[in-house]
Amino acid sequence: MRPFQPLLATLAAPKPPSPLAGNMSKRRRVKPPLQPPSTPLPSSPSLSPPTKRKHGSTAPRLKPQRSLSAPLADAASGEWELLPVSRSELSLSLTFPTGQTFRWRRTDPSRFTGVVGPYLLSLRHLDGDPSGRVAFMLHNSDGGRSAAVRDALADYLNLGVSLADLWSRFSGADPRFAELAGQFDGGARVLRQEPVECVFQFLCSSNNNIGRIEKMVGVLSSFGEYLGTVGGFEFHEFPSLERLSLVTEQQLREAGFGYRAKYIVGAVRALQAKPGGGAEWLASLRGLELDEVIDALCTLPGVGPKVAACIALFSLDQHHAIPVDTHVWQIATRYLMPELAGTRLTPKLYRSVSEAFVAKFGEYAGWAQNVLFIGELPSQKVPIRLEVATLSKTESGDDEKRETKIAVANILSDDGSITRVEDASQPFTKL
Repeated sequence: MRPFQPLLATLAAPKPPSPLAGNMSKRRRVKPPLQPPSTPLPSSPSLSPPTKRKHGSTAPRLKPQRSLSAPLADAASGEWELLPVSRSELSLSLTFPTGQTFRWRRTDPSRFTGVVGPYLLSLRHLDGDPSGRVAFMLHNSDGGRSAAVRDALADYLNLGVSLADLWSRFSGADPRFAELAGQFDGGARVLRQEPVECVFQFLCSSNNNIGRIEKMVGVLSSFGEYLGTVGGFEFHEFPSLERLSLVTEQQLREAGFGYRAKYIVGAVRALQAKPGGGAEWLASLRGLELDEVIDALCTLPGVGPKVAACIALFSLDQHHAIPVDTHVWQIATRYLMPELAGTRLTPKLYRSVSEAFVAKFGEYAGWAQNVLFIGELPSQKVPIRLEVATLSKTESGDDEKRETKIAVANILSDDGSITRVEDASQPFTKL
């Protein structure tokens, strides 16, 4: 078998998006970077084979590629449809690139493109519209009817929750939030993602920066159904657990996943063993209390309290879940618990921080925390939620400890460069 090339070494920096990036572009298929393994991967009776690509290989692509051909002309303006939401209820730039999802791409300065279920969509704010209303375009037109797409978008974007009402309550409860509300003018929304997709995104996020996370999530996504190319980026429906079960730990390690590979493979197996299947089991957690949800998620390999809180908040309707990383700890000691400034975050204090946010902001405390988190980011930077940890010899291998030191608290600037915002030599507590 031809060896995998390390992900970071093989993926070039993205090219500037085309001004015609609103459309899918036809492209000549290129030979995938990997040959199929000499020993066939195990198959599942319920799993249909991957869609055969034009070059004849049925092996899933393990290296996302940019489009090699020029995009088609702009789609007719009639293909854009309005959503009943303004910028104050949904700011795309305060929602998609803020560390809660890693599957959306800026395919034009004013457009974000991503996948919601089987739908490949672009969203943008209307140019010149005083309220900044949002419009969407469905690229894979055979993906469904307009009504079904609207319903899927409304669910994914949590449009049933009024930001105006929440922000009014939050501003009255906290002067720092009131300050940020005046600065942002609304729009920072918490998504309601598909739980399986959310689990594997945050397994990739551990001790990582946003550029690498997006590439790793792109590799996992490439095992799903290919939906199209927009602005030079390929998009896929997120794969089922059955498809993910065909991927080996060695394949992921050779693709640049490091120690996360064993957690991803282990989580797939653990989810498949859950009663009713992993997707159904995860969806059932939406009806439980937060403590039960966290405990259940922590039975999955690689999931600790912080990652569990991210999954709970961003996919399982646990609106008061608080993912506590070093940024949120600093927010808490600066604005909510100043008596703890200068102390070290411990598991006991982790719980105290969560309780302090809920006491201040109520049942939607996670939404308030998300805004406060965004407010602490350097100007014009894109954040990444991190599982920051210092790992002992008995808890991890050398590669995990090395990546902890290298990748602590990195963020990605708008031009694609990675900037370090914390000294990686500083100690952190494993949560």
